[in-house]
Amino acid sequence: MYTTNTKINNQLSIWLIAMFWIISFMIIVGGLTRLTDSGLSITEWELFSGFFPPLNQNDWIVYFNLYKEIPEFKLQNYNMTMNEFKVIFWWEWAHRFLGRLIGLGFLIPLIYFSFKIKMIKLLNLYFIFLLICFQGFIGWYMVRSGLIDRVDVSHFRLSMHLLIAFLILSLIYWNYLKINISRNITSKLNTFIPFLFLILIFLQISIGAFVSGMDAGKIYNSWPLMGNSYFPDDNNFNNLLKLSALSDPSLVQFIHRNLAYLIGIFYIWILYKIYRNKMYDLYKSINYLGIFIILQIILGIFTILYGAQIYIASMHQISSIFLVCTSIYFFYINTKIN
Repeated sequence: MYTTNTKINNQLSIWLIAMFWIISFMIIVGGLTRLTDSGLSITEWELFSGFFPPLNQNDWIVYFNLYKEIPEFKLQNYNMTMNEFKVIFWWEWAHRFLGRLIGLGFLIPLIYFSFKIKMIKLLNLYFIFLLICFQGFIGWYMVRSGLIDRVDVSHFRLSMHLLIAFLILSLIYWNYLKINISRNITSKLNTFIPFLFLILIFLQISIGAFVSGMDAGKIYNSWPLMGNSYFPDDNNFNNLLKLSALSDPSLVQFIHRNLAYLIGIFYIWILYKIYRNKMYDLYKSINYLGIFIILQIILGIFTILYGAQIYIASMHQISSIFLVCTSIYFFYINTKIN
């Protein structure tokens, strides 16, 4: 609780949940930007000048000519028309516009609350704002990786960009829970258990970004086998032990699949532990968590079977937002009251 003033707490709560939904929407748009191969359509940083989109035909020509200079156009989209370019441009512009909106939407209320509450109590919110600023830099750092000798951005940088987005979302949600949700429950798990579960979820998101960044979801479109066997046909098991495995599409898909199984098994063990020990206060949270794990696994399977078709792949990412939130909530209620 930041203050004993109920009105201020309500204002904080409304602000935080609004930022939560805007950032969730930003993650969805970011995923669609990747799925539509739109992320390299704007080739310059444009921190302030890019706030407004092209306003006339000459502006569009300038942007299109800049795009024509990068490898993605020269090697992959050399037949692209202006109208086709506009489609991918609008996705990337919307993504960047939302980033600017989030920055302003967080900073202005933060300044307001700094006058209402002692600044030392808001240091965690200032940290979130710094992360938002850093995220803008990482976004550009990611885009730069695809402007010189690649037709796509680095999957490592894409993963970093997505992880920071989920970290920001999680911290905002955590602060929202601190204001609104009591942790006065009689039975709790060891905090390490839900924390480890959350770490596995974040690791899975990171590997999922690798899958997306390398279009690894468009190969081995079968389940539960990968081709004719459980392990990918085109690879050797020894390669899985090498660092280069993280840049091998078939091995990354294999890791992503099996990490999902591991998370599912870990969840079943936690569920068994809670019900065996009759931790009634945790029934609701663990059941909601299970719903989104099952949904996420099902959507993941369909994403593979349909070759990362855009609508299913996007639903898979949307589901991951709910999975992270239920995992954060489960971790939150099992932590000690501060």
